[in-house]
Amino acid sequence: MTAALPDAGARARIERGLDATLFVEAAAGTGKTTQLVRRVVALLRSGRATLDRVVAVTFTEKAAGEMKLRVRGEIERARRDPATGAGEQERLVLALRQLELARINTIHAFCADLLHERPVEAGVDPLFEVANEEEQQRLVDRAFDAWFERALADPPEGVRRVLRRRARGPNASGPRDQLRRAVECLLEHRDFPARWRREPFERDTEIDHLVAEMAEVGALAKHASRADDYLARSLAEIARFADEVRHREAVRPRDHDGLEAELRGVARWRSWRWTGGRGQQYGAGLERAVVRERRDRVKQQLDAFLVRSEADLAPLLQAELAPVIAEYEAAKRRAGVLDFLDLLVRARDLLRDDAAVRRDFQARYTHLFVDEFQDTDPLQAEILLLLASADPDERDWRRVSVSPGKLFVVGDPKQSIYRFRRADVAIYEQVKRQLAASGAEVLQLAASFRGVRAIQQCVNAAFAPRMAGSEDGSQAAYVPLEPVREDAPKQPAVVALPVPRPYRDWGNRAQITSWQIDASLPDAVGAFVDWLVGQSGWTVEDRDGARVPVAPRHVCLLFRRFQSFRDDVTRPYVRALEQRRIPHVLVGGRSFHEREEVLAIRNALAAIEWPDDELRVFATLRGPLFALADDSLLAFRAAHRHLHPLRKLAAGALPDTQREVAEALAVLAELHAGRNHRPLAQTVSQLLAALRAHAGIANWPTGEQALANCLRAVDLARRFERRGAASFRAFAEWMEAQAEEGAAAEAPAVEEGTEGVRIMTVHRAKGLEFPVVILCDPNCRASRDEPTRHVDPARGLWAEAIAGCTPRELRDAHELEARHDREEAVRIAYVAATRARDLLVAPVIGDPRESDEEGWLDVLAPALHPPHERRRQPELALGCPPFGKDSVLERPDAARVGAGASVAPGAHHPERGEHRVVWWDPRALALDAEPTVGLRQQKILEADQGEVKTHAGERAHAAWQAQRAATRAQGAAPSLIARTVTSLAAERSAAASDVPIEVATVAPAPTARPGGKRFGILVHAMLAAVDLHDCPPSALRALAAQQGRLVDATDAERAAATDAVAAALAHPLLQRAAHAAQRGELRRETSVWLRQPDGSLAEGVVDLAFRENGAWTVVDFKTDRELGDQTAVYEAQVRLYAAAVAAATGEPARGVLLRV
Repeated sequence: MTAALPDAGARARIERGLDATLFVEAAAGTGKTTQLVRRVVALLRSGRATLDRVVAVTFTEKAAGEMKLRVRGEIERARRDPATGAGEQERLVLALRQLELARINTIHAFCADLLHERPVEAGVDPLFEVANEEEQQRLVDRAFDAWFERALADPPEGVRRVLRRRARGPNASGPRDQLRRAVECLLEHRDFPARWRREPFERDTEIDHLVAEMAEVGALAKHASRADDYLARSLAEIARFADEVRHREAVRPRDHDGLEAELRGVARWRSWRWTGGRGQQYGAGLERAVVRERRDRVKQQLDAFLVRSEADLAPLLQAELAPVIAEYEAAKRRAGVLDFLDLLVRARDLLRDDAAVRRDFQARYTHLFVDEFQDTDPLQAEILLLLASADPDERDWRRVSVSPGKLFVVGDPKQSIYRFRRADVAIYEQVKRQLAASGAEVLQLAASFRGVRAIQQCVNAAFAPRMAGSEDGSQAAYVPLEPVREDAPKQPAVVALPVPRPYRDWGNRAQITSWQIDASLPDAVGAFVDWLVGQSGWTVEDRDGARVPVAPRHVCLLFRRFQSFRDDVTRPYVRALEQRRIPHVLVGGRSFHEREEVLAIRNALAAIEWPDDELRVFATLRGPLFALADDSLLAFRAAHRHLHPLRKLAAGALPDTQREVAEALAVLAELHAGRNHRPLAQTVSQLLAALRAHAGIANWPTGEQALANCLRAVDLARRFERRGAASFRAFAEWMEAQAEEGAAAEAPAVEEGTEGVRIMTVHRAKGLEFPVVILCDPNCRASRDEPTRHVDPARGLWAEAIAGCTPRELRDAHELEARHDREEAVRIAYVAATRARDLLVAPVIGDPRESDEEGWLDVLAPALHPPHERRRQPELALGCPPFGKDSVLERPDAARVGAGASVAPGAHHPERGEHRVVWWDPRALALDAEPTVGLRQQKILEADQGEVKTHAGERAHAAWQAQRAATRAQGAAPSLIARTVTSLAAERSAAASDVPIEVATVAPAPTARPGGKRFGILVHAMLAAVDLHDCPPSALRALAAQQGRLVDATDAERAAATDAVAAALAHPLLQRAAHAAQRGELRRETSVWLRQPDGSLAEGVVDLAFRENGAWTVVDFKTDRELGDQTAVYEAQVRLYAAAVAAATGEPARGVLLRV
């Protein structure tokens, strides 16, 4: 099969051209990682490299883990290959042993390894750790808070001007938050040291001129012929502003900082666009056009002033916020941590500035493999090229010439979509040209194994005209996909899903609007998925190549964004799936705090901390956790005048309707009382447990996700406390702050491979593939009017708006960066479309639509829409339900076009491409599904006639509780009770036994000999270590000195121990033991265990045991002068030792008590 591929030559070159530097451009689905892995194994097999000297870097930790597994699998496959020779087998076995030593990881992890190896040269803490996101935020918060407190005492000019701004709108942030986010921006790009340019700017003079101009043009309001003239009303608003300024300044000097902040709000007035009015005359002697022109000229002057004002303020803030960054760096040094940017910067500095280190690493790592190179930023490219350099003395990565065969780079510039993470197609193209100039070969992989033929033809038709390359390398040149998989018979591969109700009807006119599309499309998507998985009968190819029916897990809804002005874009789509009970998984969603269960927990936290907040208490009781009815709450409040958890009530004396409220308040009161005396997570867990919330939430339509979010709330409490939280109140306030910011992502409810429609962004889906892809949110704009960043690596410049202020460098590069944004938008759509394997579904509008804004999916239009003359000439769509003749479900009578202008449902040949597209009929979908929230609960809790099932359920629950209690009791009891032989011997000293016991004495102990526990330990230690066969007196004394130091023995104890051990060595018993040692049949200081009849385990250490004539002799040393009444205990002890040895060996054993 490989030989028939159009790019077979390039694939063969990758596996066989091991001495050449290769730069491989691999289109989507061409198996670029597979080719990289095969080249790695080919190198290992040939002996050109060993795995411990290979570096392979990729974009994510998951991809790195998968690459390591694939390398192992390819090595195993090569080992099983009959053509693998003996020498190759040895190399592959060595590679398996070295697999865990291989540097197959992300670039950040690789840099961390370099720094850990050379911390002194890098100037980092040898024991540094990589700070996680939470710890970074904590350090930044501390640095910013300390700086902000100082700045408020004596604000510098830039901060002073920002502090005068007011938050406008419900989602607007105040000046403090703007400064905090500005710090985040500057921190992320602190490796770009260039300062932004500040040019001369007479701010006060320009403000004075603007106010005068506004007063002059506002004065024209009173000359209008009609007071309700919209132009006159616009001028009147300007006049009011000028009058307010004049009245304020009558009592105090002009406040230029305040006026600058006010003018930002004035520029946003809608009235600047009002032009309505009757006739050409505005008033006596005033033409409307002239008055409007004067007003618009003032607006232009205002806008120009604000641009210059922001350009003046941005460099001020950049300089004034520098102390925050310095304090953050100092805090990291004190904590011994590095952040992710530090890893790259410090590793780059180490390789660039230290020639000895650079030479060492260049020699150590013989081969470098780089996957997903289009996602590499300049810093990462610099690190990799310095490592691959053929000249150890070269420290400028732009002049590096790579050693032949040392570097293998694979990427796809068409999939470069991470400009916000500093990845740039221009860097990719620059490195490609640089490597090619130094002898690298550039190969193309175009045979794609992912999408079927029709999908790839659609992608080629849509993107080939839009990716023509660019002179500055900012856009990729398109390489057509070469299909490998054929279309499935009798089912389409490309579906255009029309918006059912795209029109907004105003009565006298109707228009296709964005908000109508947003309101109508999610229902159509949900209905299509419902039909697809439940009724279509369509199949997709599973990973093993088998055709299987479409299931929810095969479907992915792809979005360009998840939020729009802090609104959750995915929420309508999620509701559409929930209404049809289709399982789904929101991957990386930011709607955690908007979920009903999380809102309920936040309300409960507030009610626990602030029981006087009756609104929060009511919300908690009325919400899904307690779910108390309105009538109960109303009756309770009418009787007791308020809902306060701390009020003492006798619940038993209350009516039934009020008792449940009192019991709920008691739960809150108990949690309130102990909130600061128990861990935060325990309070949240007790809240959920007291209400049996887990069981209730599990019955929700999205119970799995809701349960995961509840558990995440508990985990957030645990992590918050781990950071040093002061109180429960701090956690409740932090949760509220997080909700306002929309900061938390939803908890991952399921693992990969479980059931559920995937909902994710294009950026999250990059590198993945799905049998069915449905593109969503077509109203998301392809690019913004205002570019967000300008980067010039050669100058060390990163220009980005901070605190709403755009630097002059970004303004100057507006056209260039706007073009780059538009080019990236095309690449994002390409990545989205190439995720599909068997079916690609794109939203469309059946009627013609005029729009000045390009949506992110508009690039697909020529590959979806049929030519105008063939709109009404569809062909039969195989595998689809019967279609009608109109792709618009509801078209108002006032619409500009009729059904004759719409695309008729059916199969069409689009304007571009050889594929066919099936335009769906919205009438074939089950739209307007009723919400199912609560239906499942009602069915489960519905009382049956006679309550037979109800009582059975209660009995089953009681039985479950009893079984649960028994299981917990059993689990609380230890499954294994271990007891020492010494304690068991004391209990069984009088017990009879079949094990023979002998008591032997070396020699009577001198009366003056030391005794006690320390002396006994010393003797035992010497007998455990002494050479039984040959130990001269000098060696014995040295051993006594050595062991005596360990137990702090006196000289007298050491001398006495030496004599005792010497006498023991002369005893016939130990001489027999010495002969056994020569045979290898001696054990000393050996641990033994013996199961007892009661199930317990006896454990101890045998002093000495030896085997002779098929039987064991177990010796226990005693240093007691007289055994006395302990004889029976000691005999029981050695008896247990002997029994354990006999049980372990299966041979007879006898015990000996040897008095030393």
